[in-house]
Amino acid sequence: MLTLEWESEGLQTVGIVVIIFASLKLLHLLGLIDFSEDSVEDEMEMATVRHRPETLELLEAQSKFTKKELQILYRGFKNECPSGIVNEETFKEIYSQFFPQGDSTTYAHFLFNAFDTDHSGTVSFEDFIMGLSILLRGTVQEKLNWAFNLYDINKDGYITKEEMLDIMKAIYDMMGKCTYPVLKEDAPRQHVETFFQKMDKNKDGVVTIDEFIESCQKDENIMRSMQLFENVI
Repeated sequence: MLTLEWESEGLQTVGIVVIIFASLKLLHLLGLIDFSEDSVEDEMEMATVRHRPETLELLEAQSKFTKKELQILYRGFKNECPSGIVNEETFKEIYSQFFPQGDSTTYAHFLFNAFDTDHSGTVSFEDFIMGLSILLRGTVQEKLNWAFNLYDINKDGYITKEEMLDIMKAIYDMMGKCTYPVLKEDAPRQHVETFFQKMDKNKDGVVTIDEFIESCQKDENIMRSMQLFENVI
């Protein structure tokens, strides 16, 4: 169960943490799968009608993962997504398994769009690795940029109250009965108001990337949440 302490820290911090938890669910058995390096490289080079990821060397250069870590991640990805790509429905199915007490459909939709950076309607292994690389190994600036992109639903460079409320409601719906005591119906809107009081420095009704990063860097809870999973793999 989640406690009142969790609630008081603000759900704007939870969105970042939940991303990582659910991402690791997608790549279940990380580090626990026994396989040889050659077998994984052969799989990645195999000519099939399915999506083939970039070579390990290129992904290693582009991401913050080692070759061995990429091999582990790839095997986990292939276990869940044999075709080599993930569509939005698969994302939703994975999240529904991870959060059976609630409705994770909307949050999975927002998160899928954050990973689908080229708006192709699918997330490849490369897409996932680049997102996971930022979330687990990125600098504070990179992680905050990624989080801002998640909250900026229409990608216009600003977070509005409506966008933040949509995210908050999605998180509450996803957590379902996992909170104790049960949160009030107007709790998402209250969190949005708190969020904007803290981050909307010039009181113009929107939060810019600069306002977002500056405020987050001053929040000890947010900074601490970003360090929880840096050595998870």
